[in-house]
Amino acid sequence: MRRPVYRAWRFVHPDLDAGQAFAGLGYSSKGGIAMVQDDQAVRQAVLLLLSTVPGERVMRPDYGCHVHRLVFAPNDDTTAGLAIHYVKRALQRWEPRIEILELDASRDSERPELLQITLTYRVRAT
Repeated sequence: MRRPVYRAWRFVHPDLDAGQAFAGLGYSSKGGIAMVQDDQAVRQAVLLLLSTVPGERVMRPDYGCHVHRLVFAPNDDTTAGLAIHYVKRALQRWEPRIEILELDASRDSERPELLQITLTYRVRAT
């Protein structure tokens, strides 16, 4: 019997959970709330940008990334190309603090329903 395929999207990063990322806040070493700084703030901003659907923010209706449009798309080269395009366009427009070094999208070999987007960037000197 073939197992069912569920389609959804989420961002996976070993150091940051989308549910915990909000407006430059994080947890301090003592478990309290603290402002994130430097590279951690940029990492958080990138995650929030890519997980925000355009139109979701009232005061900035164009802010966000259209990658959510691909949730029910076939997992093929066209979808991978669109994912790269959407992510690159959002980052170039809304996150000037980073330089994109590598951006790739490919089908996961063990889970063919999963499109893995890999982003490598450098934080520009400010």
